[in-house]
Amino acid sequence: MDRFARLVSRLLHAPVAFVSLVEEDRQILPGLVGLGEPWAESRALPLSHSLCRYVVASGRPLVVPDARADERLRTHPAITDLGVIAYAGMPLTDAEGLVVGSLCAIDHEPRAWEPGELSDLEDLAAACSAELRLRVLSAKSRSAQQVLETARAAAEQARSDAQRLEQQAQAGMDHAELLLRASEELAQTSGLEDVRRRVRDLFVGVGKPSYVGLLVADKDELHRVADPDIENAVERGVLTLSVDAAFPSTRAMRERRAVFVPDREAMVADYGTEAVRFFDRMGLTTVLCLPLWGSRALLGVLAICWAKRHEVGVTERATLTAASGYVAQAVERALYLDERISVARELQAAMLTDLPLTDHVEISALYQAAADDHMIGGDWYDAYHLPRAAAASDGETASLMITVGDITGHDMHAATIMGQVRSMLRQATLDHAPYSPATALTALDAACSVLPMETSGTLVHARLDPVDGNHDWTLTWSNAGHPPPLLRTPDGNVAQLLEHDVLLHGSLGPFDRTEHRRALLPGSTLLLYTDGLVERRGRDMDAAVSQLVALLARHGNRPLDEVLRRISNRLAHPTPEDDVVLLAVRTPSIPQPQRC
Repeated sequence: MDRFARLVSRLLHAPVAFVSLVEEDRQILPGLVGLGEPWAESRALPLSHSLCRYVVASGRPLVVPDARADERLRTHPAITDLGVIAYAGMPLTDAEGLVVGSLCAIDHEPRAWEPGELSDLEDLAAACSAELRLRVLSAKSRSAQQVLETARAAAEQARSDAQRLEQQAQAGMDHAELLLRASEELAQTSGLEDVRRRVRDLFVGVGKPSYVGLLVADKDELHRVADPDIENAVERGVLTLSVDAAFPSTRAMRERRAVFVPDREAMVADYGTEAVRFFDRMGLTTVLCLPLWGSRALLGVLAICWAKRHEVGVTERATLTAASGYVAQAVERALYLDERISVARELQAAMLTDLPLTDHVEISALYQAAADDHMIGGDWYDAYHLPRAAAASDGETASLMITVGDITGHDMHAATIMGQVRSMLRQATLDHAPYSPATALTALDAACSVLPMETSGTLVHARLDPVDGNHDWTLTWSNAGHPPPLLRTPDGNVAQLLEHDVLLHGSLGPFDRTEHRRALLPGSTLLLYTDGLVERRGRDMDAAVSQLVALLARHGNRPLDEVLRRISNRLAHPTPEDDVVLLAVRTPSIPQPQRC
């Protein structure tokens, strides 16, 4: 933050500049330059001496050529106690766009702030806001505050090598701009591909590298993150390197230091033929490999390469080293998120039910995950046979329970709540013979109102019972605010089962659920689904449901696996924003008599 204050002071030729965050009872100054004591030591000002609070209150810039001539400020204590005559402050915002403070320049003499100066101040405020958001995002991504502090310390150590840039004024502006862009561009990255894409575009203009490679460490190997947008057969041909391979990048990994190869002669002299062949095919001559330090380990290597011989001076190397600190933070965050997403996906997949084997009804399910790996959902399906009555014969068909549900949220928490709800609903069903769907849901409501689970979502819980043999069946269901199931009769007509109660929510307390019953003709098809199939931004949901009805009517006599595939292919987006679950059950048809 001090660095941002110094950049403001230097670019605007202002004797005083600071980064301020306005709290309820004071203004704290995480970055400052030129402010006298005792304020500089305490890094805080009382709100009575704050002009930045006007920026926060209005959410807009405040530009004052002479506070003494300003009707609102002419008696302000900051004029007499701090010498504030001219003031220019730009808003600093958090991730939600709320104004939390100001990046400001102060002069002890009246001055007319030039448009170019205000534009520079606005750009620096945007970069400073990005840095503040990065700090908040990093704090949320770490499992412990100590890990965050270690990561920040490692990045600050890398950036400290670039402090001399501030002494070179105009000559160092390109490098300062790189660091500002790095803090902004890399603050919002998610997965490794996103990091790779932004790294590719980040270094344009600073020595104009021809290629920037990102390699991530995994045990005794380095894995190259291929550019997701540019097909490069040479790059993709060497995606994995043993840490013992004779490459500049692996040497940087082994020796834990920056490695510089000035030209092809040095490459031939110091590295293996495979490395020489790779860089020749890529058309590269000069290589700088920088280790990427995480909070607990070395994460990988950033390879910055030039097609023509390039002299990397002290200032440029310091800048690139500092920028690699931002890259390391983004890589560590991406690896952390990827690992968390992988665990959540595995957990979610493990909790999806294997469909029961049955000789009487046909049953099929389809689960399609959201395209965005961060959108871990709470969608699920369940199906299981109920116990036969004690007096039942061995040949009697068992009843079948089926459920489709959607727990609110798209994260690990939603997936774990989904698993608990599914298990609790199974237990509630099996503990309340004769296995009423409404009774089970009422028991689930009662449990959720007592347990600290933050349960919220929708579901359909249904029972299919055979009647007088294996061809006639009865459907009994209870709907907790879920999209209505569809029932297709053998003649192709499709009806929506619209009866429903309120959604499942822990704060609603115990609720007496209702259930409904309908006879199923032989060969009837029941379809349950989650809202990800029909609900999408920019599409009318009623129109999507009508299309779903038409698809089931037209193709519902096909094998169920094919029916679900056709519905998913026509209705689900190729890159769905939400998880999608489909579950279909078909009662057996009456065998047709054979003709003699």
